Amino acid sequence: MVRKNWTLREIRREGIEALLDRLGPVATIRFLQQHENGFGDYTQDRSRWPDGLNVQEILHDIEQRRERQ
Repeated sequence: MVRKNWTLREIRREGIEALLDRLGPVATIRFLQQHENGFGDYTQDRSRWPDGLNVQEILHDIEQRRERQ
């Protein structure tokens, strides 16, 4: 029987149990790692990206950052 009023906690618990039954513990962990929630505010971050950069400028910036590390 399918319930209609699941709490988010119940859905998560039941989902993890179903994954464990079907995939086993290792594959369940690997699956869950692929579906982690992100963080930050993409819209706000995107507004800070410089416009008009070409590929060469981007590659140059990447190389400089690697050298600093």
